[in-house]
Amino acid sequence: MNDFDSPAESEIQYPDELAASAAFEPPEPGSERASTPDSGPVAAWSKRIGAEINKVFIGQDPLVRGVIAALLAEGHVLIESVPGLGKTLLVRALGRVLGCSFNRIQFTPDLMPSDVTGSPVYDERIHDFRFRPGPVFTQLLLADEINRAPAKTHSALLEIMQETRVTIDGVAHSIEPPFLVMATQNPIESEGTYNLPEAQLDRFLFKLVADYPNLHEETNILRLHTRGLGPDVALSQDLETVTGPDEILAMQRHCAAVLVDERVLGYIASLVRKTREWPTFALGASPRAGVAILRGARAIAALEGRDFALPDDVQEVILPALRHRVMLTPEAEVEGRGADELLTELIRSVEVPLR
Repeated sequence: MNDFDSPAESEIQYPDELAASAAFEPPEPGSERASTPDSGPVAAWSKRIGAEINKVFIGQDPLVRGVIAALLAEGHVLIESVPGLGKTLLVRALGRVLGCSFNRIQFTPDLMPSDVTGSPVYDERIHDFRFRPGPVFTQLLLADEINRAPAKTHSALLEIMQETRVTIDGVAHSIEPPFLVMATQNPIESEGTYNLPEAQLDRFLFKLVADYPNLHEETNILRLHTRGLGPDVALSQDLETVTGPDEILAMQRHCAAVLVDERVLGYIASLVRKTREWPTFALGASPRAGVAILRGARAIAALEGRDFALPDDVQEVILPALRHRVMLTPEAEVEGRGADELLTELIRSVEVPLR
């Protein structure tokens, strides 16, 4: 199952009593809530963004969709993938297309918190200290191989990701919105790495898993290079800035205004609470996970051109929103079972409100 795949319709059980009492009625044609795919402002905006990014970043459509959804939901993304899949290229392309500033931090074991946040430096001209902003003062931040830095450096990102500000010597320095942290970690190498603490993981709205491109996509990547279009050339020549920070903030407000039915809220709450009772989870998801699912579902609904959320939108974001917020029991780990597999079983056990 891919990042933004939901369980197949045929695999979900819909009890008859639920269908009779909690069915969703589609909006009437011509009503304010009626819409078609790509008809809403967020859907049209996303289509422009995707068309530009696809000029240089080939394949990985679920990854691109997940990052855009996180941006619209005002969240952050943790990406797990092997090196060489174009994560840096994606963020650089996003920065250019979105008209936002971009910085990259390569996390290493000797990286200090001040290397991320910045620090006061003595200015001889004024005979006093002044704050020198670190690379985190940007709008799109790539935290590359974040699990190679120690916990002290991880903690420097907590306030930044949650409150979009840095406090140095009692003075708060705000980061200009929109602000998206896109962190990466390598699932293969474990030597010289530090596991992210649960508090840090919980700050990420989604955890996405990037996979290798298929044969057709990989051939197209090679074809770009045969034409002499390296990443730097393609970014500077092929991509156009099609939006800006003000429009991004407007799209975020559209997503925040998406309507969510009480039955959808109940469905989200049931899913989150079920993780705390599931026998193969040693630790279930917190209420913040439910908020993440809600925000993600609203973003997906807006991307689909709707101003109301459906259970389908919830199912699309369950795995990215929960896979990093649950802890498996030792028995499940010994059996080689993964969080995605167990969450899929859990999803199938929860009654789904029908449309």
